[in-house]
Amino acid sequence: MEKIINTKLDKFSLRFAEKKDTDLILEFIKGLAEYEKMSDQVSATPEILEKSIFERKMAEVVIGEYKGVPVAFALFFHNFSTFLGKPGLYLEDLYVKPEMRGKGIGKIILSFLASLAIERDCGRFEWWCLDWNEPSIEFYKKIGAIPMDEWTVYRVSGEKLSTLAREFDK
Repeated sequence: MEKIINTKLDKFSLRFAEKKDTDLILEFIKGLAEYEKMSDQVSATPEILEKSIFERKMAEVVIGEYKGVPVAFALFFHNFSTFLGKPGLYLEDLYVKPEMRGKGIGKIILSFLASLAIERDCGRFEWWCLDWNEPSIEFYKKIGAIPMDEWTVYRVSGEKLSTLAREFDK
């Protein structure tokens, strides 16, 4: 039985995703990828998402519904800060359908995740934002988020990840 979390926005509620939402999650991921001009990078499938989110429990998803219709999602997971000695909550993706933007839905979801981070005794709540996404950057600064300009993100994936893994002498 799914638990509906009512919000201060009339007719907008949140709920944690269930396995039956796998196709919906992929739909939101594709919508976000299109917005970020990265559609060609989506290789997730319903099977991969179901295994990763609902079987292996590597991430969690919150679905935002307006009048019972899904209009937003957030995918997040825990990381860990050695300096704080506590977990953190990392927001991987937040997406609100274009026709629902400007109603405060993104802020409600961020606020919910912040309260969840506190409830779970996390030391921080963080996410990345593309450099060109000025509307989001301004919004994040407005709510008190601080850009971590002194850090550079590094990534190893695909064949480079396989090559690096082969270097491990077992």
